[in-house]
Amino acid sequence: MGGLSMQRMESLSPTHEEPAVLVLVANLGSTSFKYRLYDMSDERCLARGAVDRIGDTESKCTVSIGDWSGERTMSVPDHGVAVEACLAQLTDPEHGVLKDASEVAAIGFKAVHGGRMSGVFRVNAEVLDAMAEMNAAAPAHNPPYIAAMKAMQQRFVDLPLVAAFETDFHQTIPAARKEYAIPRDWANEFHIRKWGFHGASHRYIATRSAELLGRDDARVISCHLGGSSSITAIRNRQSVMTTMGMTPQTGLPQNNRVGDFDPFALPLILQRTGMTLDEALAHLASQGGLLGLSGRSGDIRDVEEAAADGDAGSQLALDVYVEEIRRHLGGMIVALGGADAIVFTAGIGENDDLIRGRVCEGLEELGIVVDPDANKSLKGESTFHAESSRTQLWVIPTNEEIIVARQTVSVLQQA
Repeated sequence: MGGLSMQRMESLSPTHEEPAVLVLVANLGSTSFKYRLYDMSDERCLARGAVDRIGDTESKCTVSIGDWSGERTMSVPDHGVAVEACLAQLTDPEHGVLKDASEVAAIGFKAVHGGRMSGVFRVNAEVLDAMAEMNAAAPAHNPPYIAAMKAMQQRFVDLPLVAAFETDFHQTIPAARKEYAIPRDWANEFHIRKWGFHGASHRYIATRSAELLGRDDARVISCHLGGSSSITAIRNRQSVMTTMGMTPQTGLPQNNRVGDFDPFALPLILQRTGMTLDEALAHLASQGGLLGLSGRSGDIRDVEEAAADGDAGSQLALDVYVEEIRRHLGGMIVALGGADAIVFTAGIGENDDLIRGRVCEGLEELGIVVDPDANKSLKGESTFHAESSRTQLWVIPTNEEIIVARQTVSVLQQA
């Protein structure tokens, strides 16, 4: 893949004795493809990259290997071509880390919704059919994954593909917390339940927090706050409650997705606007959330800046977002019977001290006490609770990709 402004690394050969097991982890959006290449013999990340604006004539392809990085603009019409562009980057004779794509043991996909198939599976016709059944529930996620998986099956026949569904981590949630009060035949026939998402991120927090706290039985509340947000209650490293439901559209307000919403408001919207149902749902999925409330932006940085300048809509957006987080946080504290740690992760959770501070404000009676200075100054993995706090407050950068890589290796070992 010519044109990359990147220096050659002297060596990427492993310094350990274990043979390399190379796993490529793929994270797809509707118009994006992000990847990381891991050597799973010691879990080193050898390379990472992304393709943005898929479908445009000028898609942006980036790659990073250690301290070296490169960028190129090219036409990437679909996700299948994006995967090929990624492999071309990794096998580039001047800059790449692979001699041939056959060195990759498998591609692990951070898949979203498999409905009746919730777990980690080798991609086959049954997996693809199960995903297609859920297209209506995850229209921005499932179709691109299906298209990319089919393209890879055709172009790399002998390369194993693994789907690690985000719903997998939440299979341990008790029935009373994952069933809707709907007719049972609907629930059973159409697989309608609170599936939960962001599973790889919450699983990573469950694993890492247990290591940091030195105990597997800790009661942890994982707050994955970003462009897409969800909160999960964790006990014994297992999910016992989460905010997202049947689809990734539900739960907390997202950057431009509505979050929890009364479906009986839809008939009124259709009547007053003249929209079709599909049009109204698309509007809720693209013009809701922080964008809808603020009327300005779905990016919380823009919203905070506008609120600081006195914009009432932006202040309302922040207030609603914080109050929804606090509402669900309270429910999870009750479900767990207390919390040993509250963990903030993802783009907002890791970087926004204002949101962290407001979420934890006034909770001293619950044993949650913030150290304001630590909250404002922390970088990376760190605590920000006061000495008097019974509940530890952490920021832990998430690593969804290493979770998918581990799951992919596990599937390969079972074959």
